[in-house]
Amino acid sequence: MIEILLLAFALSMDAFAVSIGLGVKSQNFNKFLAIKVALLFGFFQALMPLFGYLASIGLDTFITSIDHWIAFILLVIIGGKMLYESFQEGTEDEITIITNKVLLILAVATSIDAMAAGFTLNLLDLNPFISMLIIGIVTLVFSFIGVFIGTKGGTFLEDKAEKIGGVILIGIGLKILIEHLFFH
Repeated sequence: MIEILLLAFALSMDAFAVSIGLGVKSQNFNKFLAIKVALLFGFFQALMPLFGYLASIGLDTFITSIDHWIAFILLVIIGGKMLYESFQEGTEDEITIITNKVLLILAVATSIDAMAAGFTLNLLDLNPFISMLIIGIVTLVFSFIGVFIGTKGGTFLEDKAEKIGGVILIGIGLKILIEHLFFH
């Protein structure tokens, strides 16, 4: 259970950072915007792992002997990408008008990592539906809070959220690899 909570927390950091940015852009706290962002981001963050999970089912017998390496590599790549992007200056998307189309694109974009992480749900023998629910709820909460923080001048948190998420994903990947290599 701790693994799924950490995974949900780490995966929600992209959405959290973008939500802060949306809050900064809107300048005044708008409960309707915060709810819309939270619902969209939470929904896509919950849905995308299902696609990764379903893709992993057909490969189950083939990958049993290398599942720890696959989970490790995927999580390190996702976490490393998040860390790399958090150190890049000027890579933030400039959002000038917050439309439904922009929100939908951002919701899908911030949940792509969750699709790759969904592949690891089968490898970790986690219930995909409980995992998806937890990932969605955690993202929903962090997205709502992110919009609120952004409206209060929280630009300094945007890059830190991605750094924390990246480190956690790499940590989960290392834990999986170490457990399988030394304690299996």
